[in-house]
Amino acid sequence: MVGTGAPGGGATPAAGHAADGTRSPTRVVGLLLAAVAALYVVAPAVHSAAVPLVHAELGLGTGHEVVARVVGSSLALLTLFVAGRAGDLRGRRSVLIVSLAGLAAGCALLAVAFDGWSYVLGRIVVAVALAAVFVSCLAFLPTVFLPGRMRKVMGGWLAAMSVGFVLAVNLAPRAASATGWRVAMAAMTVAAVVALLLVHRYVPEPAAATRHPMPDRLRAACLIAFGVLAPAALQLAPVWGWADPRVGLLLLAATVALVLARLRCPGLSVVSRGRPALMPGALRAGALIAGLALGFTQVVLAMALPSLAAERGGGPGSAAFVLSAFGVGGAASCLLVRRRAIAPVTGSSLGLPLAALGLVLLHAGLGVHAYPVAGDFAVVALIGFGVMLAAAPQMARYLAALPRTHLGTSAALLPGSILLGTAAAQSLPYTSAIDSAPLPSEARQLLRVGTIVLAVAALLLGRVAVSVAVACAAGLQYLLTRTGIGDAGTLIVALAFGAAAGAVVWSRREQRDRLTRISQTASTLQHAVLHPIPEDLGRLHLASLYRPATADTGIGGDFIEALHTPFGTRILIGDVRGKGLQAVQTVTDLLGCFRSQAFETEELGELAARLDRQVLRAAATRGDEELFATALLLQHDGPGQEACDLHVVNCGHLTPLEVTPAGVTEIDVPTLLPLGFGTLGSGAPPTPHAVRLGAGATLVAHTDGLSEARNPTGEFYPLTEGLTRAPYGTPEHLVGHLDAGVRDWTHHLADDIAIIALCPAGTSAGGARGHSVARQAAEPHEAGETRGERGSQLVAE
Repeated sequence: MVGTGAPGGGATPAAGHAADGTRSPTRVVGLLLAAVAALYVVAPAVHSAAVPLVHAELGLGTGHEVVARVVGSSLALLTLFVAGRAGDLRGRRSVLIVSLAGLAAGCALLAVAFDGWSYVLGRIVVAVALAAVFVSCLAFLPTVFLPGRMRKVMGGWLAAMSVGFVLAVNLAPRAASATGWRVAMAAMTVAAVVALLLVHRYVPEPAAATRHPMPDRLRAACLIAFGVLAPAALQLAPVWGWADPRVGLLLLAATVALVLARLRCPGLSVVSRGRPALMPGALRAGALIAGLALGFTQVVLAMALPSLAAERGGGPGSAAFVLSAFGVGGAASCLLVRRRAIAPVTGSSLGLPLAALGLVLLHAGLGVHAYPVAGDFAVVALIGFGVMLAAAPQMARYLAALPRTHLGTSAALLPGSILLGTAAAQSLPYTSAIDSAPLPSEARQLLRVGTIVLAVAALLLGRVAVSVAVACAAGLQYLLTRTGIGDAGTLIVALAFGAAAGAVVWSRREQRDRLTRISQTASTLQHAVLHPIPEDLGRLHLASLYRPATADTGIGGDFIEALHTPFGTRILIGDVRGKGLQAVQTVTDLLGCFRSQAFETEELGELAARLDRQVLRAAATRGDEELFATALLLQHDGPGQEACDLHVVNCGHLTPLEVTPAGVTEIDVPTLLPLGFGTLGSGAPPTPHAVRLGAGATLVAHTDGLSEARNPTGEFYPLTEGLTRAPYGTPEHLVGHLDAGVRDWTHHLADDIAIIALCPAGTSAGGARGHSVARQAAEPHEAGETRGERGSQLVAE
């Protein structure tokens, strides 16, 4: 059987103290643990190479193999959790040393086995010891390395173990045939003893953590029962038959145990019954599915590739060579994960569909004799690359998020899920063959089932759109190969087409998600800087519109604000010279000053003077002598004002408009120099100009982005004509009409637009009450006439 994938190598700063009191560098500890964990891959490969020789010498039969496989896998799953918990309570270094001693004893028993049952006993001991060794090494990672380094550590570990898998698969058969299987097992015994001595010498005991009782003993017992019963039922079903009542009872008992465990912990990511959950459910589910897919795919390839090699006239050597490509591809993807921060959803979206494509290509190529072994190697490498590209980020994220309490039992989920995937694959009738490889027709069925499993995993862990695109490409690829056009060049083109389809769909989905995040950021920025204008404020009814020139930023150089203060309802609208982040910073400063001083300053003219000084300070801080801002300040319902009175201070801004049923009129308001020229804050504050709105009149104030919006021929938007044509109604109607009009007038905006319309509450036509039309534009456009040019003209005047 193929060794299950497991973590491998990494490095960070120094660790703890070894047994002799010396300080062991973390890099040395990480490499040593990776080498020890590699035994989890090497030992099964050595056993697979020795099986034919053992069968011939000891006369192993089907019964021996079934007992070794079923009991070994069930006890290994049980050992994962028991050894993990023992490491939490007794210390991981101690458990690792005992486990290595057990491994050495098991390998020694295999080397001296005198009959079939003694060999079976040795295999069971080795399976149990390997599980304990691996979970102990895995649980060491979060105690030695920081969570932020876990991606690089796991990438290195998995790459190192993939390389170990390549070497073991290619060298173990040659070593077993050259020296004999007993010598190979003796060599494994020596390797286990050496590993034990090195661990005792160099691996430190992690700092003792507070011992916590299991959060739910009944739930833990149910999970362990499921872990023992499920693999036993899955592996016995093909041997006894799925109709056998014993198989049904085992499956029923495993299902009941799993349901009870779930009922005891209905929410994995929340606090349940006063006890915190160990891990968010999404992290557990992702690691579980990735492990199941990895274990299942390894068995699929191990059983199907001999048939593929036999159909092409190859022998066990060529099958082992092709199988080792899984480790080559896996090492490449793990090194990529180590080098680049690949999100789990990204790795699953790209990797699992690629692996499914590879299985489809193997299925189609089983009957194509012209397809060379080198092509098989490349396809299997692609499968290994895809599976590990999905599994490595999931495992790294899971280990990084593990709490320090119950670390060993939580870490056991990763190898446990791989073992469950292996048992699930061995439950298929054509993988349960003990004495021979499946027939070519059975291998085709096996590859088809493997493709379905990877497709389901891709749908659960990755982007659905990517999986659908790759599925369509895989179907086309299969038709091309099975209709007799299956030369190597056509297969490569079909495979490239499928991979490209998935990559394109994934790229478009990523781009859409990125644009969505940008839009959300822009909206958040706009609401943080420019507060929404309420429909009713004080005794005014308001409607507003803000449309930045650059949609990605959500805010430009225009600003608008309305506040209800002890001195009346105060409104500010204006435009900062310049564009980009500096303009946004000036807008933020001005609005902050206005929001603070509007509640502290009684006189509207003094408020304008303080805004003027704020712009002067900003200009001095940034060294920008040309910084200024036009602004229009309005005040309603202040002391001594009538209901239709407004006080206005115009600091270089456009003249506001009065809209009545009779037409549109510019309100005659004295125009002062813009903010930032120092004329308002240096002398006496300006005197506000009183304006009386007519009956049913609405005041409209705007920035120059509206009146200077150009059509393709360069003509400005006819603002007065547009307001005249507008059906008279509420401020919402007017602002909505202007918004639609400027959209129709120009294909892009050259400047930001800010509009506010107001009228005394209850005086709008018909008393209609609408909805606010404050909103944000989505169309980006090129830069047009700068506000600096307009400011220069104002200064000249």
